[in-house]
Amino acid sequence: MLSLHGKIVAITGASGGIGEVTARLLAQRGATVVLAARRSERIDAIAQEVREQGGRAATCVVDVTKAEDLQRLVATTVEQYGRIDVLVNNAGIAPISPLADLDTQSWSAMIDVNLRGMLNGVAAALPAFREQGSGHLVSIVSVAGLSGVSPSMAVYAATKNAVRTVHEGLRGESTDGVVRTTAISPGYIRTDLANSMADPNIREQTRKHMDAVGIPPAAVARAVAFAIEQPSDVEIGEINVRPTVQA
Repeated sequence: MLSLHGKIVAITGASGGIGEVTARLLAQRGATVVLAARRSERIDAIAQEVREQGGRAATCVVDVTKAEDLQRLVATTVEQYGRIDVLVNNAGIAPISPLADLDTQSWSAMIDVNLRGMLNGVAAALPAFREQGSGHLVSIVSVAGLSGVSPSMAVYAATKNAVRTVHEGLRGESTDGVVRTTAISPGYIRTDLANSMADPNIREQTRKHMDAVGIPPAAVARAVAFAIEQPSDVEIGEINVRPTVQA
């Protein structure tokens, strides 16, 4: 197993789910992690547990819809540790509903968090990556952004497809080897993401589907670790995380 010793990794949406599990796994493998989320008490508690287990962790309160918060995350990481090797854009929401419900407020929220939040991360991290001569951008996308759209997921899928497109564009621009990019697309994940779904029927259906075929967050965390662990001359542009088929 390759080591992440010495890597400095900032992770958004780190107060639970994929972000929390990823932070814990990367710290176990030797990385220094900076947990970013809106819930300060939660990320502080996770970071404390990481440190008690021998890892290195810090926190930064961040709302990814605010560009200045991502800039502060990158600046704080660089000030504290001298550089930022990886930014994991993980924060995301999914208040899905049929388009006919005209839930425009949720549409705007998904665009702001899922897409604009990722772009805010890109804008904050790229100058630092360029200045230090290297950097790795990892974004958690979704299989919803790759293929057919399930009912009620049109806007969510559109935001994830847009994130993937941004990654492809950035990869095409990054021909000098300074910036590496990895887009990770899992299917349903066993997290509390369904809590953001207003429609109780959709929320319950999603939870049942997560229980039946959901991927554990640890599988996505391992994909993140795998991408980061690769030598500097190896770029894993895209990873799809599939559920284990149960007999």
